[in-house]
Order: sequence, then C-alpha cells, then structure tokens
Amino acid sequence: MPPIAGSLALLLGACSEPSSAPVKKVEEKPEPVTGQTALFKMFQVGRSWDPRVQVLKLASTHLSEVPEEPGKAAAWEGTFVSLAQARSRTLTFSVIELLPSLHKGVFTIGEEAFSATKGTSQPFWIEAAKIDTDTAYATALSKAGDYEKKNPGKPIALILELTPRYPGPTWRVIWGESASSSDFSVYIDATTGGFLEVMH
Repeated sequence: MPPIAGSLALLLGACSEPSSAPVKKVEEKPEPVTGQTALFKMFQVGRSWDPRVQVLKLASTHLSEVPEEPGKAAAWEGTFVSLAQARSRTLTFSVIELLPSLHKGVFTIGEEAFSATKGTSQPFWIEAAKIDTDTAYATALSKAGDYEKKNPGKPIALILELTPRYPGPTWRVIWGESASSSDFSVYIDATTGGFLEVMH
C-alpha cells in the first residue's frame, strides 16, 4: 500500500473510532422571562381552544429557585376567556419544573364558567398588550425613587388586567410579594407605556 494511502486509511480509521473522552453537558441556568414572553406562549395554547380567545389576567409568580430580575419572573399565571363558550381557562408558564404545582413550559391548570358580570377584570384582545414588563418596570421605577431608596431589594410583582379603573389594560408594577400586602405600586398603560398612577 502506498504511504499516502496507508496514512489516509489510518486517519479514517481513527476518525471512525468512538471518542473515549467524556462529553461534558453544559447545564443551562434557568432565567426569568418578561410578561409578554409568557403571555404569547400561553396565548398560542389558548388559541387551540378558541381561535378568538381573549386575555383576562396575567400575574407573575416568585420562585426562590430562580434569581430575581426586576421586570421579569420565573413563572406566570394567565387566565384566558372564550366568550363563545362562556368559559375561562387558567394556564401557567414556568422556566423550571417544580412539581406538583408547576410544570416547565405551558400547562393548563383549570377551566370554569365565565360571566362578564362576575369580578372586576374584563377580557381584552392580546394586541392591546403592546408594552412588555421590563419597559413597564423601568417607567414605574422612575416614579418610585424615594420609595425604592427607603425599601431596597423588595421583590417586584406584575399584574396585567383590564379593570373599570382605566379604559385600557394596564400593568400594575408592585413593590412586594402581592397587591394585597404591598403599600406601593405603579400603574402603567399596557398599550402606550404611559404612566397612569401611583398607589400607596
């Protein structure tokens, strides 16, 4: 066998042998996502239920397993409405699996009858939620200077809904674990991004 052909055969043989070196798997660290990201993922699932599904509410969920990032969250809970069926469905989106309450990705957790006269939140088209939560948080933070300085490191909760308080859907940026326990929050117009009101 000519030297060149022999070298080529050895090279091909070496290439075909499985590598004995272990392949290190790089673990991806879960990162929180914005409200719009979670909303659109849940909306795609909701459309398979009703092509004209509407948004009723979206709220962030704190997870100690994922580092906090203001304007984002590791998990979200969204409620969607089918007016044709007079039903609502609640879904979750999470960046991690946290059984039994949370599944990674989108998961449907319940369905019930819906009436527009029940509750204060009203359904709206997803197109109205033009502003994402990181932008809403930045605007809210500009109105929260003194409070933020006196209360550094507080968790931020985010709620998207349409209530009689304003003509269009809003992001409520909340300093604290929830709206009921918070003493400071800011309303931002979810369509224009404009500042609406500070709540103490």
